[in-house]
Amino acid sequence: MTRHACRDERDGRHSADSHTHIELIWIEGRLEHWLRFGLPVGERIVSRRTRVLHFPPDALFALIRWAANDHGTVKSRIDIVRTIWPGEAYTTLPFVRPGGEILLSIEGWPRVEKVLGAIDMVEAAGVDPTRAAPDHWRHVHSRVAAGMDPRSYTAARHHAFELRRDIEQ
Repeated sequence: MTRHACRDERDGRHSADSHTHIELIWIEGRLEHWLRFGLPVGERIVSRRTRVLHFPPDALFALIRWAANDHGTVKSRIDIVRTIWPGEAYTTLPFVRPGGEILLSIEGWPRVEKVLGAIDMVEAAGVDPTRAAPDHWRHVHSRVAAGMDPRSYTAARHHAFELRRDIEQ
């Protein structure tokens, strides 16, 4: 299926079934899911503690999942994901339907904090993290997983990415 086949020809909008749905749960101090960045196009409130966000194809988002018990944190994780087009290959991910292209997946709070710092550096360069080069998030994943600091994402690097993307289209 081509990218254009997913669009409604009358108004250019995406059909509802082409969206990726992310379930966010918030049980204070026990189970908390939230977005660090991402631009949803819709939201459905399921209950006081649960909502589902809808993202169009080719969107980027950062999902943080944190869980604790009576003894403290038991899980902390961040995933940066690109949503997929219908018919495109994807990887499944908890609370993300159907799944997406995982650009970064890091566990453990000290490493999650490093990724959050990398996101802050992208924003400090004046770039919206949803528009940053997917390769940068792969780079951040590799460096943090290896215990190294990622290289900074500069406005010049972002401009080069945009030029390359424009040429490839």
